[in-house]
Formats: sequence, C-alpha cells, structure tokens
Amino acid sequence: MSKLKISTGYSNNNLPYMKMGDSPRTLVVFDGLNFDHKPLSGLALRMNSMMFKVIAQDYTVYLVGRKPSLHEGYTMRDMSNDYAEMIRHDIGTIVDIAGVSTGGPIAQWFAVDYPELIRKLVLISTGYRLSDFGKQAQLNILEAARTGNRRATAAAMTDLISKGITGTLMKGLFWLMGPIIYSRDMSDGMTELDAEDKFNFKEWLSEIKVPTLVIGGAEDPLYLMRETAEGIPGARLILYENAGHAAMMKKELQKDIVNFLNED
Repeated sequence: MSKLKISTGYSNNNLPYMKMGDSPRTLVVFDGLNFDHKPLSGLALRMNSMMFKVIAQDYTVYLVGRKPSLHEGYTMRDMSNDYAEMIRHDIGTIVDIAGVSTGGPIAQWFAVDYPELIRKLVLISTGYRLSDFGKQAQLNILEAARTGNRRATAAAMTDLISKGITGTLMKGLFWLMGPIIYSRDMSDGMTELDAEDKFNFKEWLSEIKVPTLVIGGAEDPLYLMRETAEGIPGARLILYENAGHAAMMKKELQKDIVNFLNED
C-alpha cells in the first residue's frame, strides 16, 4: 500500500475531522461515541487511521466527529443536520456515508432526511436502537460521567468492547488512564449518550431508500443489527463470527465495505 496523506482540522461549521487519501470518491464516516469533540491526535489518530487505511486506498475518507459544546437535549437528528451542512459546504458533492456505533443512529437520520447527498449507506457495529444490554452499559457510562469521575467513566467504557478476563484487565487499565483519556469537561459525551438512549428508529427504517450494508461482529451485544438489516428495504447483512463490537479493526471488514461501495 502507498503512504496515505492524513490531515485533521475543523469543518466550516466546527465539526472535527480526520481526512485520509485523495480519491475523487468520498466516504464520510460518522464517528462513534467521543467525549472530546476535537480533532484526533497522538495514539487516537494512529489507531483510527489504521481502521480506515484499506478503504482509503480507494476513497477519500473523512472521519468526522460532533461539534463541541453541544447544548443539553441535542438529538441524533440535530447532529445529522450538522453533517449535512458540513458535506454541502466542505465537500460539495454526493458522498457515501458510514455510521460507526453511536454514529449509526445519526447516519440513519441522514439517509432519510438527505437522500440527495448520499449514494450508499454503511452501518458498522450499530443498529436502529441499542439492545437492552447496550442501553444499560451506556447508562452506566453516563452515570459515571455525571459524577465527574474520569477513571470510573473510562472503566465503564470497557463494557462496550470486552468481557471475561480480557475485559477485567482492560477495565483496570482504562481506570488508570481515565485522567489521560478524558478531559474534565465530559458534557459533550454525556449529550451523545443521552441522545442515543432516546433513539429508536424502528418505524423509520423502511424510509431508508439508498443501498445499505449492515456490518459488524456476530457477538456484538450492543445493537440489534440483524433486525436493523431486516427493516431496511434490500439491505445486506454481514456478521463476522467470533467478533464483537470492535469488529471495525478487522481488515476483512474494511475490504467488504470497499466491495460493497464499488458495486454498481
């Protein structure tokens, strides 16, 4: 693979982004849950660039977060409107959209409200609502964040991605790293968590008319991915055995996304 050009910054309407590649075809990725609404740097930048480097060989990839200082009550639909403004002003052409985890609910609203801006939709490790387990896990994170305890918040995040002995070890590591991972102001992440807790798109799934791929780990306990694919007309479902919520790290998943996007 050739070396990819990577840049970071803010869009015209203040959405933080990482940009990879220079293809005329563009994939805009709505990022997952993030407590710090600012451009990626350091380890986070390196890890996220790894997750999209296969796709960025064929596409210009924008990984885009949410604007900082969201007001209380900001909804997934409000966030979708922000992405539409960014795509119109900063990109100016029809794009493919991928929503990762918490970015998935936003992407679903985008596909319904802005069909003129989207060619294809990819829903990665996400769904029309959280599972009961996922809802409780995220409420635990929200409860920890409301206390201002960054260590407890970081430790609670591990319940989304790991369990068993690995999960226990990660919980301890994240607890130690909490003050490094999160800033003292965690209000933006709390707003995202609250918005997703209220999100249920079941009655709107049939309104998604663009070609859609739902993809992730068969062992992911957080979202109802099978039911989501069943509710979207003509949607394709790919689930990887023995993979959980962190399935985005699989190169195979990136290749399957490229294959889907490249189909006529």
